[in-house]
Amino acid sequence: MLQSRAEVAVRKGTLGDAGALADLFRETWETSYRGIIPHLHLESIIRRRDKAWWKNAVQSGDGLLVLEVAGKLAGYATFGRSRLKSKYQGEIYEIYLLPTYQGLGFGEHLFEGVRYALDQRKLNGMIIWALADNAAAQDFYWRRGGRPIAKSTDRIGGARLQKVAYAWA
Repeated sequence: MLQSRAEVAVRKGTLGDAGALADLFRETWETSYRGIIPHLHLESIIRRRDKAWWKNAVQSGDGLLVLEVAGKLAGYATFGRSRLKSKYQGEIYEIYLLPTYQGLGFGEHLFEGVRYALDQRKLNGMIIWALADNAAAQDFYWRRGGRPIAKSTDRIGGARLQKVAYAWA
């Protein structure tokens, strides 16, 4: 069932969200990266992002937005100043939605919430990196108007994984 706009909220993450964020992280990363990131390394990453990690993330004051649908956390995004030395000043570090909420337009709410937050920080332009093997992410960024501007390779758990930077002016 598609939710009405009144039941959808994008807001700053709070300490009370930490447990739900840990669960959400586990589910989204298992779904997104199973078969891409070597299993043992993926499990290690997920274990490190426990409730305590998310509490620290909220307390740090860095950019963290959550997507709430009908009172339930359905996604999150982290963002801030770009790590790439370029004309793109803002960056989405992570943006994830639970699989049951994907393809229904909810990701766009979260994405636009981050764009607004970066605008409020007066950061012009934006980039986001995606693993080349994550076709769903690549498609999402392309449909939002992002265009590839750079490629890089990371070694993750012994595997060499190509990633692509998408940018918006």
